[in-house]
Amino acid sequence: MTNRTRVLQKGHLMPALEARLNELYDVQKLWEQADPTAFLDAHGGEFCALVTSANFGADAATIDKMPALRVISSFGVGIDKIDLRAAKRRGVAVGYTPDVLNDCVADLAIGMLIDVARGITAADRYVRRGEWQRGAFPLTTRVSGKRLGIFGLGRIGRAIAKRASGFDMSVRYTNRSPVAGSPYAFEPSLTDLARWADFLVVAAAGGAGTRHQVCAAVLDALGPKGFIVNVARGTVIDEAALVDALVQRRIAGAALDVFENEPNVPEALLALEHVVLLPHIASGTHETRQAMADLVLANLASFHANGTLVAPAPLPD
Repeated sequence: MTNRTRVLQKGHLMPALEARLNELYDVQKLWEQADPTAFLDAHGGEFCALVTSANFGADAATIDKMPALRVISSFGVGIDKIDLRAAKRRGVAVGYTPDVLNDCVADLAIGMLIDVARGITAADRYVRRGEWQRGAFPLTTRVSGKRLGIFGLGRIGRAIAKRASGFDMSVRYTNRSPVAGSPYAFEPSLTDLARWADFLVVAAAGGAGTRHQVCAAVLDALGPKGFIVNVARGTVIDEAALVDALVQRRIAGAALDVFENEPNVPEALLALEHVVLLPHIASGTHETRQAMADLVLANLASFHANGTLVAPAPLPD
């Protein structure tokens, strides 16, 4: 028997975070159960806390099978896979890990933008294939002084805009509503933003509200000289439309850290030299992942100490 708080863990986390969770709590790993659904049916009422991640989330069925659940602590800034309405209905607090990953995600977004415009990884492959001996690498596109459109001027979007100023880029953005006090011009229409921009960076939250908002019409507005960068969620872009636009060269290129059906990447993209493909690593630095792990633990500790969260997720109205 143990007096430690019983915590259900849904999905793998960083080994160091898992070790610390095991030190502090009585942790059961849901995926290790022979039949996770049957386990929840039989034992879901024994847990007052659920630890998950942006990748695994927590659907309504899971939440409903845990009648004693009081808090969810998620590793990640994405909350589109957590049923926030179900959590709110049950009075379950939801914590996540915002802010600590802003810089690394924004750094990578700028790196991806430069890569796809200047062909950095494509040029690396060119050298490795021995093609330099047969001729010069094709000319690429300048970044400095260009127009940057940002879809989603939240914490990460603002960090990207700040970095773009170092390249003398003009910045405009679109959001559900204008950001009070923002120095950047607001475009009410995503299509109009894409038409204006040389580079369109997607930094909007995932979920049903943004699903496939970057559609064929937006990509056509971006045009054959425009580039798209996605560090948000794969669902924000209509992936089939994006593949079609890239294959037909209706846009100049894409740099993608996220995909609709990760870790599966559309086969058609793999051979394209004007596409940069990354395995969802925007927050993947030692420093950021440690800060995220610390915040997962801090959310749990704070809730069990005084019923509050260090970083509460925004619940729906």
